[in-house]
Amino acid sequence: MAISFAIDKKLIILVMIVSIIALSITAFLSFNYAEQILKERTGEQLFGESSIRGDTIRLLLESRIEQNQIISTDPMIQILVNELNQTPDDEVKKKIEEKRRDFLTQIQAFQTLIGFSIGFEDVQIIGKNGDVLFSLGRIEKNNFINDPLFEKGIKSSFVEFEPFQNNKKLIVISPIFAKDSKLGDEAIGVVISRMRTAAIDNILLNRSGLGESGEIYIVNRDFLMLSESRFIENTIFQQKVDTLGVQKCFNEELNYEGLYPDYRGIPIYGSTYCASDLGFVLLAEIDEAETIQPILILQERIFETGLLITTGMAIIAFIISRSLSKPLIKLKNAANTIADGNFEVRTKIKTRDEIGELSHAFDLMAQKLQDSLIEIKEKEDVIKQQEDILLQFSDYSEKYCVCMVDMISSTKITSQLSDSQASEFYKIFLNSVALTVRNFGGIVVKNIGDALLFYFPVLNAEKELTIKKCLNCCLTLGESHKDIVKQLNKEGLPSVNFRTSATFGIVRIARTSTSSVNDIFGTTVNRCAKINRTAPANGLIVGEEFYENAKNLENYNFKKISSEIVSPEHGFVGYVVTRNLKKKDNS
Repeated sequence: MAISFAIDKKLIILVMIVSIIALSITAFLSFNYAEQILKERTGEQLFGESSIRGDTIRLLLESRIEQNQIISTDPMIQILVNELNQTPDDEVKKKIEEKRRDFLTQIQAFQTLIGFSIGFEDVQIIGKNGDVLFSLGRIEKNNFINDPLFEKGIKSSFVEFEPFQNNKKLIVISPIFAKDSKLGDEAIGVVISRMRTAAIDNILLNRSGLGESGEIYIVNRDFLMLSESRFIENTIFQQKVDTLGVQKCFNEELNYEGLYPDYRGIPIYGSTYCASDLGFVLLAEIDEAETIQPILILQERIFETGLLITTGMAIIAFIISRSLSKPLIKLKNAANTIADGNFEVRTKIKTRDEIGELSHAFDLMAQKLQDSLIEIKEKEDVIKQQEDILLQFSDYSEKYCVCMVDMISSTKITSQLSDSQASEFYKIFLNSVALTVRNFGGIVVKNIGDALLFYFPVLNAEKELTIKKCLNCCLTLGESHKDIVKQLNKEGLPSVNFRTSATFGIVRIARTSTSSVNDIFGTTVNRCAKINRTAPANGLIVGEEFYENAKNLENYNFKKISSEIVSPEHGFVGYVVTRNLKKKDNS
């Protein structure tokens, strides 16, 4: 049967028109304000990313130049270059061979001084006539007199990038001056060093805070991309980037921030860090579509909210126009009863109008709430029965390289510290170790007291590569001892030594409900913990199966040891591992 309306339809139309106009004005102002705020925040975010990462790369490149100048200002290098420059042409080859060992000694001293963290791969020392006086790697050409790098490097130090396979290498060039040279004297030679760019790539490939379409990359003076693209493969020295941000840097030496098409032709919001003096510009960009996505969501939400508000206003106007206080009071009382927790109340209003329908809907809601409450209580009982199930053990095993780092005498050390100092002590040690492990691709499982357990999953096709990564990671931990002690001492904390152990074999997998990282257990993990106590301070010990899989690898020394814990009689065999520096130097 049709419902008879007693309210004036004009009142409903008036209320709806007022609501729509008010919502339209609010939506328009909200959109403009939201767009302005989003652009400002996106600009601030990208400016911060480009500035911080650009400054970091600048400092890194400047430090590489300073490190390269250690070679160019070495007194022995200056004497050798000056001597070879004065050698007659018919005797220069013989003289170069005679002095090669002297050059090599100084280069090795340089490597020892700065360590291997800079990715140092090759160095060439060129005389003032362009002759190659020394090369750590293979000599590609004997004379550099017309080489642009030599011509520019004879005047001042600079950095450059060159293509290498599908990647790049960093070239650092510095002039060599005579030992007794004065300001304005000409250089007597050039040092050209080649280094890996892993440190730069790590800065650029970290896309945290850049959303789904943000990326950070660098471009050289030839408008060629020098880093990997998030969207296109093989872009290094292949992708042309002739965008507004790049033009502003190399043509006007200015930073730029704003909207423009990127190298894909897609509108983006970008911010640049211009380092034209070092030959690159860094760009931090996010697609415009992702930037305005929150505005589109806001539009949709405002539309939905407006629709609900308009509908509600119409209903309210319709209800107010009726003189139905009694049913409304009954509904109010029933609602209060439900609010007090009694869901059994029913209004049972039978009028043939909207109030009757509202009463029916109210009663249906109360019934559903009552049914839902019963269902929730039943599910709570099931959840309580499952709260204690924390571990789910897998029914399969895998071969892993399992490793453990354990501090020596940490209990004695921390007993002399306050609670806050002990917390800082453990934090510096465990975070430093975990960072090194992640850099080598290892997976940190957990810390056990003052020890850290981690592993390297082993695939059959990559077993040798994984074992090498595991060895290099564990040995690097020992080599980082001085850096860790330096951090501790800087905070006024005592020094600490630690032991590293590694085993190879079958482990069992356990997944926990409180962590996304799988736990591991089994005899391989137990052996790793057992032999750890016999490792030398800041050294590495490996188990027998690990040794059998790694003994043929180059650049490592293995020495079998015996103790009260590690011995065939007790079922444990251990080998202390060190780097074979002689083989590494000869190579």
